[in-house]
Amino acid sequence: MRVVRQLLAVVAVWMIGGQCVAAVDGNPWLTLVVGLLAVVLAVVSYRWVVGRTERRPVTEMAPEGAPSAVGRGVLIGVALFVAVLTNLAFAGDYAVDGLGSVTGAVGLFGVMAAAAVTEELVFRGVLFRLVEERAGTWLSLVLTGALFGLMHLLNPNASLWGAVAIAIEAGGMLAAAYAATRKLWLPMGLHFGWNFAASGIFSTEVSGNDTSKGILDSTTSGSKWITGGDFGPEGSVYSVLFGVLLTAAFMWLAHRRGNVVPRHTRRADRADATTEVPR
Repeated sequence: MRVVRQLLAVVAVWMIGGQCVAAVDGNPWLTLVVGLLAVVLAVVSYRWVVGRTERRPVTEMAPEGAPSAVGRGVLIGVALFVAVLTNLAFAGDYAVDGLGSVTGAVGLFGVMAAAAVTEELVFRGVLFRLVEERAGTWLSLVLTGALFGLMHLLNPNASLWGAVAIAIEAGGMLAAAYAATRKLWLPMGLHFGWNFAASGIFSTEVSGNDTSKGILDSTTSGSKWITGGDFGPEGSVYSVLFGVLLTAAFMWLAHRRGNVVPRHTRRADRADATTEVPR
């Protein structure tokens, strides 16, 4: 089955890349290099296995417009996190105590780039896309979003609420970003932008992973419903709210562009449809 072959190829790179990044933990510059190499290997592996198993141009990874799409995604991800953190700061639940570690941010750049790209290839590139062919866009968004949330229960400081929040605000939003553009570049950039802002810039927890400090030395306190507690701001009700709003915006755009696949309609029947990355 093509889904098995695609998952095996991409998940293998995901796991190997993660192990390599973990092996050089403590050396930020080497972590950066290894993380970026994992990104390149993951993209090449995905393009190869999808092209081979589906015998088609891998349009969702077409290089045209990729840098600008990734850049827009990063800006959206950073802006989204800043919106959440601004609410926490006004409530007195987040404070900057000084400078943290610039070299720590360098290492986190590599870690978060590898994580964002490999997770997007697995969950949106393979799972969402192939489930969508049979179940339609909306059901695929719900199913793969739930699976994405459940995966985060394996993290060190995981909680059931954190997994639910991730499923809603990230699993749904990132799938909607793909549906709106039919490219993986925007969700990759968005995923990275959020994660790096949370860890590399503002030094908050990311999905309960005991993330090291980034550029700012900061303190988060207050109700876990507001701050996310040990899971990090992804468990904040503000993150869920803003994530839902952005999901709705992406799905509106997907509907406007004719990119919402109804149930039992195969994507192959719509191969001649042309879409553009939002400008």
